[in-house]
Amino acid sequence: MLEIGTKAPAFTLPDKDGVPVSLSDFLGKRVVLYFYPRDNTSGCTKQACAFAASYGDFQSRDVVVIGVSKDSAASHGKFAAKYDLPFLLLSDPELQAIQAYDVWHEKKMCGKTSMGVVRTTYVIDEQGAIVWAKEKVKPDENAGEVLAFLG
Repeated sequence: MLEIGTKAPAFTLPDKDGVPVSLSDFLGKRVVLYFYPRDNTSGCTKQACAFAASYGDFQSRDVVVIGVSKDSAASHGKFAAKYDLPFLLLSDPELQAIQAYDVWHEKKMCGKTSMGVVRTTYVIDEQGAIVWAKEKVKPDENAGEVLAFLG
């Protein structure tokens, strides 16, 4: 996990429609950048739906919400449509941002070891610095924690 106070690594990734989105597009705004393992899994769906349910609260604070996983843009499109997700989902199959933000780690599940995304959320300020970070977030509590931090 990256340290609070460091500059958020730049990236450009395609959204659910294949349109390139860069972190630098949001300079001057606060950004919630959350990394999650996979579209349409129970935890990831809970997390996305919690951000969707609180989206008005993020908008009223002029905060951009971005979810990132290694799923394809097409997968993100289906996921966003199925759950009516109003925020950006970015596709990172090459692990560009996932590795830059240090969320690609060895994970153990059911006795098997594999590499995967550790559910992690960052808040980035208007100047592009990380001001809040938490790894291994609980999917259904994450949006509320971030809103509490944002005040």
